[in-house]
Amino acid sequence: MLNDTFVRPAMFYLYGFSDLPHATYFYVFLCFVYIMTVVGNGFLMSVIYLVKTLHSAKYMIVFSLALTDLCGSTALIPKVLDTFLFDRRYIVYEACLSYMFFVWIFAFVQSWTLVTMSFDRFVAICFPLRYHSIVTKSVVAVILFFVWFCSSALLMIAVGLINRLSFCRSLVVQSFFCDHGPVYRLACNDTSVNYIIAIFVLVVIMCIPVVLIALTYICVAVALSRITSGAERVKALKTCTSHIILVTIFFLPLLVTNIAALATYIHPNIRIINSTFTHTVPALLNPIIYSLKTEEVMTSVRRLFKNKRLTIKRLSRR
Repeated sequence: MLNDTFVRPAMFYLYGFSDLPHATYFYVFLCFVYIMTVVGNGFLMSVIYLVKTLHSAKYMIVFSLALTDLCGSTALIPKVLDTFLFDRRYIVYEACLSYMFFVWIFAFVQSWTLVTMSFDRFVAICFPLRYHSIVTKSVVAVILFFVWFCSSALLMIAVGLINRLSFCRSLVVQSFFCDHGPVYRLACNDTSVNYIIAIFVLVVIMCIPVVLIALTYICVAVALSRITSGAERVKALKTCTSHIILVTIFFLPLLVTNIAALATYIHPNIRIINSTFTHTVPALLNPIIYSLKTEEVMTSVRRLFKNKRLTIKRLSRR
């Protein structure tokens, strides 16, 4: 099977870890991460949906991020657990490309949703008097639609270009899912176009968002330096802390992993663990950070539980 020439192979084989002791514990940990991700993001979306005071442009972005986190983890983790815990490592060619598309599109959307959040904070601090006229629900809806549309179009091109390849080497994918790079490198014909699109996608997912976010915070820092009152400066800065933490958690592992991969040799097991954490841990921590670090959300949660208790007491008296 591995030596025959295929234009389009029937299946790929997901290799996963190489002789990693106690790998089962890692997959159990991923299962726990997925459960907590579903609970956390589901809870955050429910709070935003139920509390009318949170029906604002800012929390449309937060809701979109929570939805993206939930969908991204669902696209990746259950399939990883099924593949390696139950040793079902063969994956149909078409399913492999679909798997690749959905894992990366949610990472793409998450990246640019964080950029949208930085735009929200930039306008709120640099143009506070014009905030409600600039950052409206319709503007945010257009931005989010544009992010989803461009993400889908770019990923469809990247995945679609794999269809032009002939696979005549190995069908063993050296990754824990159908990752773009490990798949197209198995082809025996010219992959230069695939390489170019892979670099372009990485630049659009990582480099451009990081640069834009950095530029917005430079402008925010300049605006804060002009505020004479220290208390006002701290209050404005507090509104950015949750977003800064989210950006650090998402982009830092991506940048470190890819820079290290370009600069030196990384053992496949370490690369897989880093990649797994990059795709899963931010989705787990995002709702926790927004719930604990955002006073508005915590106030809404307390109000919801207070109303729930009052409802239960009324029903018990009847």
